[in-house]
Amino acid sequence: MKKIIYNKFDKKSIAQLPTVAFPGKTVVVMSESEAEKAVEFLLSQDILGVDTETRPSFKKGESHMVSLLQVSTCDICFLFRLNHIGITPAILRLLENKTVPMVGLSLHDDMLSLHKREAFRPGNFIDLQDLVGDLGIEDLSLQKLYANLFHQKISKRQRLTNWDSDVLNDKQKAYAALDAWACINLYKEIVRLKNSGDYELVINEQE
Repeated sequence: MKKIIYNKFDKKSIAQLPTVAFPGKTVVVMSESEAEKAVEFLLSQDILGVDTETRPSFKKGESHMVSLLQVSTCDICFLFRLNHIGITPAILRLLENKTVPMVGLSLHDDMLSLHKREAFRPGNFIDLQDLVGDLGIEDLSLQKLYANLFHQKISKRQRLTNWDSDVLNDKQKAYAALDAWACINLYKEIVRLKNSGDYELVINEQE
């Protein structure tokens, strides 16, 4: 039986879906030596999911540097506290790597944020927004894409919390890891559906 997907997923129905949680382990990286070990491990993997978090600005003209870089495998996510350690030589090596594919969503924004901390040449990055159109999907947000392909809800409650705080709480860590990990799942499923044709696209004109 073919998977039913929609060109536009009904936003109202997302609230009714079961919430997905990151099932793996999170590791907070707070030093240059920890970053070196983490990157060595990450560059031995087949595929990585990436995302960033920045402390929100609530005043006009206020802006903050990117606080966190999340890089996930299928079962472990490293949270690089860039507000504490900056972009170390190891992190730079990861970002510029041409071997291991790094999957994200709306990567243009992440690249701009990271470039403000350190200039680098982006390596083997894959933006999910460049792929979903091949299936006829018009939505570009992580939450809508995940709901469409997996019928699960990604909660965004922690998005506007303080990512520069001295210690990230468990909810922040789980949220940050989930976004990076979800990109791997989406990529694998998009590729599977594209290669197999095992889906049926339903046109939904509602926003």
